[in-house]
Amino acid sequence: MAADLFMRVEEVAEVMGVSVSYAYKIIRQFNKELKKTGCITMKGRIDRKFFYENFYSTRKIEERK
Repeated sequence: MAADLFMRVEEVAEVMGVSVSYAYKIIRQFNKELKKTGCITMKGRIDRKFFYENFYSTRKIEERK
């Protein structure tokens, strides 16, 4: 169940085609955004749905603000 909900840093790195250290940086940034909404976060993991909605977003830049 948890494997379906969260992505680990290795999976994020693979999906994005970046190094693991850069994937950690992206996860930290996304987790910071999630914390602002009151969510509890885990180091090195990101909510799968949040990741895909924010990384592959189809919203225009104006709509994101």
